[in-house]
Amino acid sequence: MFLKDVETHEGTGPYSELIRRARGSGVPPSGLWHLLAFKPEMTEALTQFTQAAMRGPSPLPAGMRELIAAFTSRRNQCVF
Repeated sequence: MFLKDVETHEGTGPYSELIRRARGSGVPPSGLWHLLAFKPEMTEALTQFTQAAMRGPSPLPAGMRELIAAFTSRRNQCVF
């Protein structure tokens, strides 16, 4: 746990619900979800950018973009 206040914060947004569901099923939630749930009004632009980049119109299908993101994360030794 790197940011105790962020990771123990009980939020009300969609990422807080994802965290509760992950914990409920015994899966550790993504660290990024904690950040997005902590102050959603400050991370809304990031989530909109991510959705547009990953799901918006593109010559590449969404699956290929996910694969590129996963490959890049792996190459950067990021657990994604």
